[in-house]
Amino acid sequence: MGKILSVNISDKKGEKKHNIGAARAVIDQGLENDAHIGMVIRQISLLASESIEKIRRKGLDVNYGDFAENLTTEGIELFTLPVGTKITVGADVLLEVTQIGKTCLAPCAIFHAVGDCVMPKEGIFVRVLSEGVISVGDEITVVETD
Repeated sequence: MGKILSVNISDKKGEKKHNIGAARAVIDQGLENDAHIGMVIRQISLLASESIEKIRRKGLDVNYGDFAENLTTEGIELFTLPVGTKITVGADVLLEVTQIGKTCLAPCAIFHAVGDCVMPKEGIFVRVLSEGVISVGDEITVVETD
């Protein structure tokens, strides 16, 4: 079991996201008011605080949302979940893992600063199967793996 530490959105693609405390996850869309809403495969992105800590240990002062992740989590090694895994967040939201990591078109500022970035290897993407509000402090539970 894990926990939501930050719920992040941005107005434009390609920029850091900021914590808004809670957001509605919309079926087959993503988080309301986020620049990435409506994506087919990558509706919501998740990155564990444990992954962010790896970059902090390299000397970079990074915060939740700096990797453009929608949900910052703790307690689950997200990148080990197989595609197809279903996870619940809070009481209502059901998500399905659709992608592990991503290919970056160009190295980001974090990569240039420390020679590494965790989002391409340890971030995951999910689609929304049932909607509801996701809030900081919500529990995350792995309910099924394919």
